[in-house]
Amino acid sequence: FFSGRRPWPMLSRSARFVSRLSGRAAGRAFSSQAQPQQQVSPRLAALREQLASDVATEDETSWTDSVSVAERVGTKRAVKKQHTRHPDWLKVQRPGGDDYMRIRNGLRASKLATVCEEARCPNIGECWSSKKGAATATIMVLGDTCTRGCRFCNVKTSRAPALPADDEPEKTAEAIASWEVDYVVITSVDRDDIPDGGASHYARVVRRVKELKPSMRLECLTPDFNGTSGLDGVATVASAGLDVYAHNIETVERLQGSVRDRRAGYRESIGVLEHARSVNPSLVTKTSIILGFGERDDEIRQTMRDMRDAGVEIFTLGQYLRPSRRHMKVARMLPPEEYDYWQREGMAMGFKYVASGPLVRSSYKAGEVFMEAILREREAAQHGSRSGAEAASPSDGASSLPLSGVWTPQQGEERAARVLASLADSRPEGACPL
Repeated sequence: FFSGRRPWPMLSRSARFVSRLSGRAAGRAFSSQAQPQQQVSPRLAALREQLASDVATEDETSWTDSVSVAERVGTKRAVKKQHTRHPDWLKVQRPGGDDYMRIRNGLRASKLATVCEEARCPNIGECWSSKKGAATATIMVLGDTCTRGCRFCNVKTSRAPALPADDEPEKTAEAIASWEVDYVVITSVDRDDIPDGGASHYARVVRRVKELKPSMRLECLTPDFNGTSGLDGVATVASAGLDVYAHNIETVERLQGSVRDRRAGYRESIGVLEHARSVNPSLVTKTSIILGFGERDDEIRQTMRDMRDAGVEIFTLGQYLRPSRRHMKVARMLPPEEYDYWQREGMAMGFKYVASGPLVRSSYKAGEVFMEAILREREAAQHGSRSGAEAASPSDGASSLPLSGVWTPQQGEERAARVLASLADSRPEGACPL
């Protein structure tokens, strides 16, 4: 009937329950039997005797009392590291106001990334709070993710960021032309994953903006295109119709390897600036260094001389501010007096304009006023127009238009307003474009 198999599967549920109870009872009966006594080792027996002797002879004080004496009275709080406050000359007003919100909402509506926000620029409130027609914004093309990793920069990094859209240059140019500004800085992250490094992308944006709004002044702050299109990429951008070609050297030659990405270099950056000027001699070339990395005075002076020998006309110096704990530390905070000194040194070397101050950045808004004056002066000299020369240099007894100065939060707005007034009074016809 069972075909040789065990009959257990055919048993009822109650039969299986009775069987388990019988097994447990048998186990308990077996375990109740007397077990043979285990032998104790001599060492364990001696230890037991010693413990019994200690308990019998000790008085009221035991070894546990010594533990109770070291009781924790209260919870010890973690000591926080003391925060080092920034000096007063680095304090800025919190951004806000109607003009600031207008610029910010307009940029976000056009879905354009700006260095002002991505790099946490301390001057964002001052640049975006200017009146209509005088505000300055630095637009970032080619996305907001860089393929390089400089130790001072707060922009996001990735080895393979998303590719830019094919129609991004045209859309960016149309958005820029619709703003009520006269000076726009176009910059980008490094894109070593694109064959030409994004040089043709720059050129398309510049050409389209000039088609839509020829009066707009354009500055391109470009990477070095090292490892992609190289100097051919520099020539592509320099011949696109821009007004100012900028490329930042960032720091002195000795600190290049510890501050910048390994694919960038001091001599490569000098070559970029020299080639841009040789391709288009009418360009204004510009560069910038950041102080506070541990550079020496003789190194700063040599860097300025190298830039002047390369034909650079605009030179800026600013203080490094650590964006986060992931970035390199600040070696030293330079006081405003030292920035004044470097401004005088640069002007003595022959730069047309030197901007030097703790909060100076390469795209700070007051610089556009002075570079506008330089561009006007150069155009007047090229065309031989006396009226254009008078627009660049007033001849009604007023002092000539200043082409140098030291940028500080207190003096920047006043200086810009003074230059704007000079331009408006000396212009032969129409309102001042700034």
